[in-house]
Amino acid sequence: MDMPAPLPAPRIAHGGKSLYGAPLGILMLQARFPRILGDMGNAQTWPFPVLYKVVRGATPERVVLQGAAGLLDDFLAAAAELVDQGAEAITTNCGFLALFQKEIAAHVKVPVATSSLIQVPWVQATLPPGKRVGVITVSKGTLTPRHLEAAGVPLDIPSVGTEDGREFFRVLIRAAKDDMDIDLAAQDILDAGRKLVAAHPEVGAIVLECTNMPPYAHRLREALGLPIFDIYSLITWFHAGLRPRDFGI
Repeated sequence: MDMPAPLPAPRIAHGGKSLYGAPLGILMLQARFPRILGDMGNAQTWPFPVLYKVVRGATPERVVLQGAAGLLDDFLAAAAELVDQGAEAITTNCGFLALFQKEIAAHVKVPVATSSLIQVPWVQATLPPGKRVGVITVSKGTLTPRHLEAAGVPLDIPSVGTEDGREFFRVLIRAAKDDMDIDLAAQDILDAGRKLVAAHPEVGAIVLECTNMPPYAHRLREALGLPIFDIYSLITWFHAGLRPRDFGI
């Protein structure tokens, strides 16, 4: 008599989260300027799904120009909410939030990458002797030693800001208007890059502090002939650890 075929093992789905399939949570500043493709706040920028949480009251002016004073608790609460929803790691959409790197990581107890500036030591390790990393920031005047120390960046790093530009700083930080001339914004980034390498010919690679700068990184690379790193390069690396590629082994 034939024995009945064994029943397949039950397939059990496990819960515990509100959302699935998006392991990266992004803490967003409260702003209304255009978020073009390549901007961290444009979900189509990413080749993987992400979770967003806007931190109310955390305007670019308050975070960049005022040192994010009084906002730590708001960021801690927002990060915890993202983790509760399903995020397995946290990042932010402002490089100046390096100030909160240790506090957010300690609070949510998952991997945290607050700022593209944390790439600086890694990029420096790739350069030949005599070459240094340079930084382009949205606001050199308010990028303080506290920000650099929190990201592990040398205090004497060559850097330049966009405060003197015609469009980028005015739209993003001063919130002068809701629209943006993309070509003028790009020119501001290119001008800053040329100024940086003219003043510091030893610069062998550039890290873009501002998370709104990735749309212009390819043009900067073409203009300067140097490797350009930004929040996109950081977060695609970060996500690769959260979801390693399956090679079928």
